[in-house]
Amino acid sequence: MTREQTHISREALAMLGGGRIAYVKAIRSEDATALFPQAPQIAPGMMLFALHAADGTPMMLTDSREAAIANAWSQELETVSVH
Repeated sequence: MTREQTHISREALAMLGGGRIAYVKAIRSEDATALFPQAPQIAPGMMLFALHAADGTPMMLTDSREAAIANAWSQELETVSVH
C-alpha cells in the first residue's frame, strides 16, 4: 500500500483555524539560534520549547512546554499536537 503525498502551501497552513492555530515543538538549545537568531547565547545540551504558527513560523522560545502553551493561549491561539 502506498500513501499519496499531499502538499499544502505555507499560506494554506497559516490560515488553518482562521489563523489561530499554533504548535509547540521540543528543540535542542544547539538548534535555537537557527530558529531564533535574536536569542541570546544558550548553553548546549538544554531541551527548549518553541511555539510555532501553523505555517511553521517560530514565535517564541522557552524552557517549559507549559510556558509556550500559556503564551499561545494569551495570544488567543489554539495549540495542536503534531508528530
